[in-house]
Amino acid sequence: MSKPQDYTVGWICAVTTEYVAARAFLDEVHAGPIYVSEHDCNDYTLGKVGQHNVIIAVLPDGEYGIDSAAGVAKDMLHTFPNVRIGLMVGIGGGAPSRNHDIRLGDIVVGSPRDGKGSVFQYDFGKTIQDQSFRQTRFLDQPPTLLRTAVSGLRAQYEDSGHRLEETIGNILEKKQRLQRKYKRPDPSSDRLYQASFTHPSNTEAGCLAICGDDPSNLILRRDRTEMEDNPAIHYGTIASANQLMKDAKKRDTLAREMDILCFEMEAAGLMNHFPFLVIRGICDYSDSHKNKEWQGYAAMAAAAYAKDLLCRIIPTRVEAEKKISDILSSG
Repeated sequence: MSKPQDYTVGWICAVTTEYVAARAFLDEVHAGPIYVSEHDCNDYTLGKVGQHNVIIAVLPDGEYGIDSAAGVAKDMLHTFPNVRIGLMVGIGGGAPSRNHDIRLGDIVVGSPRDGKGSVFQYDFGKTIQDQSFRQTRFLDQPPTLLRTAVSGLRAQYEDSGHRLEETIGNILEKKQRLQRKYKRPDPSSDRLYQASFTHPSNTEAGCLAICGDDPSNLILRRDRTEMEDNPAIHYGTIASANQLMKDAKKRDTLAREMDILCFEMEAAGLMNHFPFLVIRGICDYSDSHKNKEWQGYAAMAAAAYAKDLLCRIIPTRVEAEKKISDILSSG
C-alpha cells in the first residue's frame, strides 16, 4: 500500500469520463493509500506521471459544480498532507469567436491575460441596465510554478509542435476497450451552428438528425492545414459557474465582454483556496446543440496536455512549494 505523504500533485476530475482518461496517462499505477482520513469519502487512483507521484480524485457520481469540487479538494488534503500543486483536468464548452478559432477536441488552459484572471466566475457579479456585466469576484491565479511550466511548454509546442494526437493513439492501441468512446470522432461531426439557430428542447433525437448540416444554419470555417497543430492549444480566461452554459447568445456576449474561451462548472470552487491550474478539452460549443460524442476524446486531449506539463516540472521544484494544507491553515 502507498504512503499518503509521498504524493505531492493533486489531480481532480469532475466526471467518470475525465477520470478514466486521467488514469490512462499514468506511467505507473500504485496500490491504494494505507490510510484515509476519517471524513474523506473520495475515490483515489494513485500513480506516477513522469517523476511525480500523483493523486487522481473524482467528484461523487451525479454531483457537479463549485461546492463539490471544493469538497473533494479539501478531503484530499486531509488524507494527503504533502500535496503542493493541483490540476483540474477535464472537459468544457468552447466559446469560438473571430479572435479564437476554437474547435471540438481543442484544449484550453486557464491563463491570465490583459489583467484578467485565468478563471472568471460569471454567476457572481451584477448586471446594470444598459451596461455590460460587472464582475465583483476576482479569483486567484494558478501558482507561479505552474504558469512558468505553461510558458515553457507553450514555447516547446510553438517550436516543435506537439505529439498529443500520437500519444492518445498509442494509449488507445494499448487500451482497445477505450477506443469506441475515447477516440477522435469524425471531423464532420464538428458543427458550429449560428447563435440564433437552436436545438428543439422537446426531442431526444441526435443533433444531426434534427438540426442537419444546412450551410445557412452553420458558421463555416476553413479546414486546418497540416502545418497547424490539431488539436490546437488556447490560453486565456475560463468561465466557471454552478450552471451549465447552453445559451449561444449569452456565450457570445460573455466571450466578447470578458474574452472568455471556455465554460465549465467546477474551477471557481478551487481557485481562491487551492493553487490549481485548469485544463479543459473542448467537447461542445456551450449552446443548445450539446451532445456527448466528443466528450471522451476531449477528456483524453486535456489529460495528454496535463501529462506533458507535469513532465516539464522538476520534482525538487514541486517539493520547494508550500504545502497547500499549510497555505490554508495560515489563511
